[in-house]
Amino acid sequence: MTVSQQAQCQDQTEAIRAGFELALKKTIPTLGATAPNPSVGCVLLDQEGRVLSVGVHEAAGQPHAEVMALEQAYQEGTLERAHTALVTLEPCAHHGRTPPCSERLRQSPVQAVWIGARDPNPVAAGGGASLAQGEGAKRVVFLDDKPAYREIAQQCRALLAPFSCRVTKDRPWLTVKQALDHSGSMIPPKGTKTFTSPQSLLFAHHIRRATDAVITGIGTVLADDPSFTVRHLPDHAHRHKRLLIVLGQQGRLPEEWRKARERDGFDVRVCSSLEAMLVALRDYGANWALIEAGPSVLRSIKEANLWDDWLTIHQQANDHDDRLSWQMRDGSQKDMSPLSLLHIGGK
Repeated sequence: MTVSQQAQCQDQTEAIRAGFELALKKTIPTLGATAPNPSVGCVLLDQEGRVLSVGVHEAAGQPHAEVMALEQAYQEGTLERAHTALVTLEPCAHHGRTPPCSERLRQSPVQAVWIGARDPNPVAAGGGASLAQGEGAKRVVFLDDKPAYREIAQQCRALLAPFSCRVTKDRPWLTVKQALDHSGSMIPPKGTKTFTSPQSLLFAHHIRRATDAVITGIGTVLADDPSFTVRHLPDHAHRHKRLLIVLGQQGRLPEEWRKARERDGFDVRVCSSLEAMLVALRDYGANWALIEAGPSVLRSIKEANLWDDWLTIHQQANDHDDRLSWQMRDGSQKDMSPLSLLHIGGK
């Protein structure tokens, strides 16, 4: 390979990486808004690697990311220059609420399609193989097959993790959030509801916005009168009702608290067991659920091994910033968690 060819190859690598980073940056904020669909982003590049358009899937029933990117390029008069499509998730190959994105890309001027993560949904998978064959075939590249893009591929998988969990395990990704003071207690000082720092609160509300469901216990409701609303940043506009599950007996839930949460936009369910909770989550179609509860519920969750990542907010002495850490239930790397994307975005 000549020096000129090496430089051209390096330029392409950087353009692909930068394009995927842009797609992720624009798409991560849609977590929590697209359920039961995944959050997906698409960037179109010209032959020199310049960005022409960016599309994201905003909500179930709305156009997919590839369609949004193609339409934006068309409206701006740049579609004919489109050479490469970068998509965080394999384009769908089935007719659902919208036509297959793989066919829209096939009919476009795009010559190459780079895919961040394979579709785990057997109903929609196969778009990559379909695009690489037949009339109007495109060059299809999966990031998993390119070691130079390992980090970007992992971020695409982390973005997909909540949806992937739902379609492969028939339940949402379950994140536990636990706050501990400097002595290891979960109980806030008398007269307060939290002891976490403003920075930790902001991160916690980023997570709450990104999730489709919140799970708590009746003890937490009775002791703290929590609202579970998204604060410190705007919630998704026009999103469907967020599921709010209270573990406990139906008769113990204060009716006024239920009504207040329904006015806040929650679909409130009382579940007497973890099995009933899973049924409610499955029926709702949640991709990602956040468990915010007291010690007894968290103990039950841990004993049942019913969690995917466990976030702990550690209060530090002398008013230092809290220390945030999380672990994965299966022992995998922390960057497998969607929390890693929110943490990156919150820095």
